[in-house]
Amino acid sequence: MNTVNWKVEGMTCSNCALTIGKYLEKEGQQNVKVNPVTGEVIFDVADGNGIEKLEKGIADLGYRVAEKNGVITRPNEKKRINKYLRYVLICAPFTLVLMLHMFEKVIHLHWLMNPWVQLGLCLPVYIVGMSFFGRSALKSIRNGMPNMNVLVAVGATAAFFYSLYGTLTGQAEQYMFYETAATIITLVFFGNYLEDASVEQTQRALNSLAKSQKVMANMIAFDDQHQEQIFAVENTVLHVGDLVLIKSGEQIPADCKILWGEATVNEAIITGESLPLTKKQKDVLIGGSIVVDGTVKAQVTATAKDSVLANIVNLVKQAQGEKPPVQQMADKISAIFIPIVLGIAAVTLVANWIILKEFTPALMRCIAVLVIACPCAMGLATPAAIAVGLGRAAKNGVLFRNSKSLELFKNITQVVFDKTGTLTTGNFEIAGWEIVNRKSSIVNDASTHDSQLTIDESEFKRIAYSLEKYSNHPIAKCISANWKVNNEIRWAKIEEMKGLGMKAVTKEGDEWIAGSYKAAAHLTNDETHNIYILKNNELIGWIDVKDELRPEATSIIRYLKSKQIKTILLSGDRKSKCDALAAQLGMDEVIAEQTPEQKLEIIERLNKLTPTAMVGDGINDAPALAKATIGISLSEASQVAMQTADVVLMNHGLKNLPLSLGLGKHTFLTIKQNLFWAFFYNIIAIPVAAFGLLTPTFGALVMGLSDVVLAINSVRLFVKKVV
Repeated sequence: MNTVNWKVEGMTCSNCALTIGKYLEKEGQQNVKVNPVTGEVIFDVADGNGIEKLEKGIADLGYRVAEKNGVITRPNEKKRINKYLRYVLICAPFTLVLMLHMFEKVIHLHWLMNPWVQLGLCLPVYIVGMSFFGRSALKSIRNGMPNMNVLVAVGATAAFFYSLYGTLTGQAEQYMFYETAATIITLVFFGNYLEDASVEQTQRALNSLAKSQKVMANMIAFDDQHQEQIFAVENTVLHVGDLVLIKSGEQIPADCKILWGEATVNEAIITGESLPLTKKQKDVLIGGSIVVDGTVKAQVTATAKDSVLANIVNLVKQAQGEKPPVQQMADKISAIFIPIVLGIAAVTLVANWIILKEFTPALMRCIAVLVIACPCAMGLATPAAIAVGLGRAAKNGVLFRNSKSLELFKNITQVVFDKTGTLTTGNFEIAGWEIVNRKSSIVNDASTHDSQLTIDESEFKRIAYSLEKYSNHPIAKCISANWKVNNEIRWAKIEEMKGLGMKAVTKEGDEWIAGSYKAAAHLTNDETHNIYILKNNELIGWIDVKDELRPEATSIIRYLKSKQIKTILLSGDRKSKCDALAAQLGMDEVIAEQTPEQKLEIIERLNKLTPTAMVGDGINDAPALAKATIGISLSEASQVAMQTADVVLMNHGLKNLPLSLGLGKHTFLTIKQNLFWAFFYNIIAIPVAAFGLLTPTFGALVMGLSDVVLAINSVRLFVKKVV
């Protein structure tokens, strides 16, 4: 299965997105996600040979594939002004002149009352309008998914041909509604332009990230004399292993590792953390971040499309394309909205004709119903809010893997924290160690010495390093970094026992373990140490490390308690240490000395009681993160933990946990406000139009502005206080 990511132009409402989605599903594509706000279309395709057929099929529906997996389909095409604005500029002069006849008694433009003059002014507007609305309406009807343009096309056509009938039969005075047809078309174009401009604002944060993906790079190459040459190239042509020169003030073109030099780097675009970081030799630089000061030479470790920034942008786009549960009702209503409105318009025409005994006012009320109805509002209510919520989150270093998580945050009543690397920094230092049993064999690659030889300090460290270098646990990393040796032991077999530690077997069959107290509980009652070294079920020694509390941990726990959110410490560490940490932070509950399997069971049990978020960072936490209502991982967490989490905090700590909670709750609140407005607008506007309390012209204007109201309400999330 290959994932296809297209950007499709021409979507004007949620019905358009539903049309494209149903077409792709009918063609056998899987995991189809269509976002009417961004135009993103994502789906899984088993056979790449049918891609051209799918593209043609989408074109037949009235849309155009503008980008394929980030590549523009027409790269040499000049960027033109917004198509709706272009239509407005074409139609507006004719429409404005037509509308002057409404003030004929004031400005005495008798020539404008001539029906043939009005026909000549209206005809260009009608032709332009039908070339867009009419064509789109016909294609949508042909494909069994009528869209909003059907309402506009029917309304404008009714007004135009009613007026044309009067002109041709010499009854122009009773049938003069050319300005109605023209203003409907012009104002709907204007409304679509305002909607486009507003929706573009909802994408502001994501667009700023996307723009940072394409920059120029100083590529280092060597001529035939082995002299260094610098070439300016676009970062999209860089490959893994290429050398680049990055100077002060420049944007880092791709993920890379420093080979020479030192620099101060601002990673705010990735992590949301504005404080610059000092980067030295062998440190990793993230593409898209800025070198504030210094010059470095670095080697590219990931191409532009595989970089951290690219993955973030793609992940946010995918999350925006997903539909949270709250949108399902709106989608169901949108799918049947157009036929319902057409039915209401028909009933309005007949009922008013019977009651008023006049066709003209009945027709105007029917047209008003057609143009004021707005399925776009219901379709945009959820995607617009989600686009802003996810965009603001990404801009501030909070990465949501799916839009469902945003909605689920509103229900969270308790947060479970892992200890090591989550509430603490995970940057350990060796605090002490001791060899308990000095009488043991010494291990080398050739043989095992007599068991009466004494293990000295260097041999103890060599054994500990050789075991722990294969683990990703923060304590293991600390030991392997501090006690690194060149003559490490080459094990015949080594494995990590989740929740216990590392177990290895030598070529001679001796079994060595570096693990927690659980691994040595049957050999000693002293449970105060971090790592116990065992050989053949015999305790050899122990190692102690010390960890420091994250500086923001206290304020985060205090914030959660202020929001009546219960805090639980769930750790594999010893109870005494967990109790001390929980007391220091003021946490509500402690569950210590748990294996990964037990953590999973506990999270499952807690989830049944109430929606629960889990914050963790290690491999041991991965199953529990996946099981929690919302799994939250830190950016420095293991890859397994990050892949199973729903939310990733990119700011090297817990600082943005309140922001993620707040954004989740306020995004859902914004969705509810948008849906209320969308339903309230249509429930009120359609009867008002049916009873003749507004004109088709005013209805067209209000319909266009209804979408703008939703977009503006969604954009408020950019600046709204959520914490």
